[in-house]
Amino acid sequence: MSEKTKKIFLGLCVVVPFLIYCVYYYSGMVKNAPYRYSDFESIELTYGYPDSMLNYYNSKTHEYNYLTKENKLIKDTLKLRDNDLLYLHRKAQELGFWNLPDDMTVDLSKRAAGERKPRYKLTYAYKEKTKTVTFDPDFQGPTKMVEAARTTIDEVVRMLATAKAR
Repeated sequence: MSEKTKKIFLGLCVVVPFLIYCVYYYSGMVKNAPYRYSDFESIELTYGYPDSMLNYYNSKTHEYNYLTKENKLIKDTLKLRDNDLLYLHRKAQELGFWNLPDDMTVDLSKRAAGERKPRYKLTYAYKEKTKTVTFDPDFQGPTKMVEAARTTIDEVVRMLATAKAR
């Protein structure tokens, strides 16, 4: 065998099995991923003050309730496009929403008297799994986790405002 043939043979013996293994391994991981968009059902966001969380949106029922600046509750319907839902799914995936703890709230008795901060409850529902995070903006936790929760919720609120403006 020539030197060139030996290198090609060695390359094929190492590279081809490695590529086959990668395809086998990663296709199984993607297929068994717990939160796939193909299994996506709905996003549900509830927010407001802990004693009265009146602002509500559900992408499955298209129900959208919100308080105006005059404290008047408006009941409306709002449909997000498939592209909007895909964007929100990917944004949650990118920010690591699935790794957040379910309860990111502050004990209300530890807040200063009369201090009111909003509370958010965001749920991503899939066929087999559901991820719900309850979040207070003043939660004292790891900065990356707090930022991931805050950014995910901000993206959902921004998307609702964009859809409402259409």
